[in-house]
Amino acid sequence: MKIINPEQPKQGSNEDISLSSLDKRLQKIAADLEHTQIAEYVNLLNRPRTMIWKNLLAGTARGVGIAIGFTFFAATILYVLRILGALNLPIIGDYIADIVRIVQIQLEGKTY
Repeated sequence: MKIINPEQPKQGSNEDISLSSLDKRLQKIAADLEHTQIAEYVNLLNRPRTMIWKNLLAGTARGVGIAIGFTFFAATILYVLRILGALNLPIIGDYIADIVRIVQIQLEGKTY
């Protein structure tokens, strides 16, 4: 007759299963942390010149994008105003014609 010690776990017990599931979870967490590129972020924080350079480039690109977007938006608005001005609507037409005339004078470089 064999005496089994209740404190000694058997092979294939819940403890082995929980350790293997814990190992899998730890490997997944490590892969997720590696995927988020935290090491690269820490390196970037430790090199302020690189961070300033990247932020300068990002800000410049953002500014150029805003300027181009505003140009297209303003051109579209002026195009619509010019069409509305050509319709000769009673009150709105004169107002729009004045706005278009002022903008055209400014674009030509003349003073108003």
